[in-house]
Amino acid sequence: MTWSLARPVASFGLILLPLLAGCASTRYRPVSDTPVRIGKPYQARGVTYVPADEARYDRVGYASWYGDESGHMTANGERFRDGAIAAAHTTLPLPSYVEVTSLDTGRTILVRINDRGPFVAGRIIDLSRAAAEQLGIRRSGVAAVRVRRVSPSEQEKARLRAGKEAEPRVPVSAATLGELRARLGAGR
Repeated sequence: MTWSLARPVASFGLILLPLLAGCASTRYRPVSDTPVRIGKPYQARGVTYVPADEARYDRVGYASWYGDESGHMTANGERFRDGAIAAAHTTLPLPSYVEVTSLDTGRTILVRINDRGPFVAGRIIDLSRAAAEQLGIRRSGVAAVRVRRVSPSEQEKARLRAGKEAEPRVPVSAATLGELRARLGAGR
């Protein structure tokens, strides 16, 4: 019997082919605002979340940021882009647009939500690294914020879908910041 390298190489190829096909089968959804997905109730870390189309969403709480997921698939099916102004939210439709205001500085930014999270008590939004930088909270890691759902112009939506920052928002007044901080302290 003559030994041939062709048989082991062919056998290895038969084993490797399905593995490579599995890697190639990851298909990201194009960055788009349609269809809007609300989704079914789901559990994360023992908590049940019920996604809802809450048009008047307006909450105060804490934001954190994430950035090492670049290239992973978001809950929306898109490829996570570290440089995009994006965020994760537990219940708002995917995608949604929100204004996020830092309760320390009054700075407000427009953000596109395309993922689920954060799954930590008291946190109401996880920002991409770029969004955290634009809001000025990257160094602190966690910051008190207001998150308010909005309907931006098609031009602003297009900028965010392209991974760019939206035009600057008007900073919140000192009086409004005081009211928002009081809401945060009251747990509303």
